[in-house]
Amino acid sequence: MAKKDDQRPIVIKKVKKGGGGGHHGGAWKVAYADFVTAMMAFFMLLWLLNVSDKETLEGLADYFSPSSASVSGTSGSGKPLAGTVIGSQGALDASSSITQIQGPPPSAQTDADDQSQAEDSSETPKADFADKLQDGAMNALEETLRQAIQDSPELAQHKDQVLIEQTPEGVRIQITDKDGRSMFRDSTADLFGYAQRLIREIGAIVSTLPNRIAIMGHTDGGTYGAGSDYTNWELSADRANSARRVLSRTGVSSDRFSEVTGKAATEPLYPTDTFRAENRRITILVLREAPVVSPRASGGR
Repeated sequence: MAKKDDQRPIVIKKVKKGGGGGHHGGAWKVAYADFVTAMMAFFMLLWLLNVSDKETLEGLADYFSPSSASVSGTSGSGKPLAGTVIGSQGALDASSSITQIQGPPPSAQTDADDQSQAEDSSETPKADFADKLQDGAMNALEETLRQAIQDSPELAQHKDQVLIEQTPEGVRIQITDKDGRSMFRDSTADLFGYAQRLIREIGAIVSTLPNRIAIMGHTDGGTYGAGSDYTNWELSADRANSARRVLSRTGVSSDRFSEVTGKAATEPLYPTDTFRAENRRITILVLREAPVVSPRASGGR
């Protein structure tokens, strides 16, 4: 009996590797790939929504919500469906859909109101438009003057003597003296050469505008000797007139000058130090005003 037990059959169990089930199966790889693909598509969608403009987003919203497109303010023209919505009768344009929702056309009173508003807008004073033109011209004049002086190698070295600013009256250009660099010979109205060139440069630019020009001469707080008939009033007026003559030679017509005035020392640039050289200056004011319309241009006789 013992020999029979020793002769029991030996069973060998073989395990196949690479099967589809268990921990070592490949099905999870397919699921993971699908997950990664979905996440990539999701993040691309977020990116596209972030970089798209408002009109594109509204067009997409209209495309996926056709019922709301017919009542929205944006027609979606140029977007998917080109501003049309899908109705029971097929593709309808946005205007026809809005008409159906709003009901009957506007009343006669609404038409009258629209006509009244159109008439009111047509009666807007032309002065408003002229003011806008003048604002643009004043800005251009200021910028052109600054650039012209900067571009000239000879005049650029004197740019610290030229003050340009806009005021309610217009563009004010002031040419001042500096210590050691006077515009005029001492106590006279005779301009030095560089000052004449500065004024000519300014005149060549302002001559292109129709605006009138005011010129003021200023002196410092110094006075002439007692008993002198020639004072700062005469000196400042003569210096202003010298500037006017230079502007006339650059093409500024005589009817463009509204006034040529001597201010003496009544309007110092530095009130706390009336003897500073900068108080001696010439002011050229290009007036902010609407161009004068000639009778021929306005249809008169």
